Amino acid sequence: MNRWRKILTVERALLIALLLVAAALFAFFKLAAEVAEGDTTAFDRATLLAFRTAGDPGVPVGPRWLAEAMTDVTAFGSVTGLVLIVAAVLGYLLLSGRLRTALFVFAATGTGMILGKLLKLAYDRPRPTLVPHLADVTSASFPSGHATDSAIVYLTLGALLARAVGQQRAERIYILSVAMLLTLLIGISRVYLGVHWPSDIAAGWCIGAAWAILCSGLAGTLRRRHALGSEPDR
Repeated sequence: MNRWRKILTVERALLIALLLVAAALFAFFKLAAEVAEGDTTAFDRATLLAFRTAGDPGVPVGPRWLAEAMTDVTAFGSVTGLVLIVAAVLGYLLLSGRLRTALFVFAATGTGMILGKLLKLAYDRPRPTLVPHLADVTSASFPSGHATDSAIVYLTLGALLARAVGQQRAERIYILSVAMLLTLLIGISRVYLGVHWPSDIAAGWCIGAAWAILCSGLAGTLRRRHALGSEPDR
């Protein structure tokens, strides 16, 4: 009886994960279609201007320290920042003898970030020119690389760490909350700095969340098959 109950629980969790991935992907492609048709233009423009001083779009709203803080926050979603964080995690996993977990983290985050870059090249949406940029940018706009990559890295790492703490519900909620909050703040910072439309950020979150959920589900499957676990692999 316990065995069948466990199987049903696993199948239910897998079904929920697949539904969440499907919902996130549907939201991304729906948003991409609306962007292509110009349906998001009014919202994008209104939101971008809401972060700037009326009559002077070159000046962001809020105190002077807020612009500096947003610049600092956005660095946590840069390729350099994310690579350093992933490298630190990989270093720890390798030193602790968790080779298979390290390989999984490397593959999950690396392929996810590559996917984000390919989508950006495919859609090739120009950056907003409605307000002056408060950060240097060179690539296309849709989906936001910072939003996509930060969601992929932080949510994936957060999900894996939450699984590692077992049944400690409060700790799992805390870990996932921190990962989601950081992802949200990075996305908001890109709009505040004027380098992305809000729809770019939302699309990046959708793709990143879908990838993180998919990787979390795969990690759970591998863990149940003892191909991936919290114990040292050596």
